[in-house]
Amino acid sequence: MSRLSPVLRGAQNGGLLFWCPGCDGAHQVTVGYGPGPRWGYNGNSESPTFTPSILVTYNGSDAGVDGAPPATCHSFVTDGRIQFLGDCTHALAAQTVDLPEWPSPPSPLVMNVTDDGIELVGSGRVSGDLVVE
Repeated sequence: MSRLSPVLRGAQNGGLLFWCPGCDGAHQVTVGYGPGPRWGYNGNSESPTFTPSILVTYNGSDAGVDGAPPATCHSFVTDGRIQFLGDCTHALAAQTVDLPEWPSPPSPLVMNVTDDGIELVGSGRVSGDLVVE
């Protein structure tokens, strides 16, 4: 994946990805010529427009619970803004927001051993047991 701008990433075979704040994850469309569905793209990586609308369905945390359908994110991306349609199942349904910048990767967790013990610095996390001998 390559960085095209703060809001857009490029992938293989004409793939373009943007970060969806409603789903808290990336959505991909494919542009240009090739097999499979293709979207129109205005060529502006800073303020992209994709046509037609983008419909993403996925098994969200509540999918299937008490008969809930799969999670849905349906939007138009126009001039660097996301217009979420009313059939979205997330909190941004029926709202329009700026395309957010891609989140930064978490900083690594650094362990400093001092005379007083161990100091953990950074936003990383420890999974499982931390054993220091």
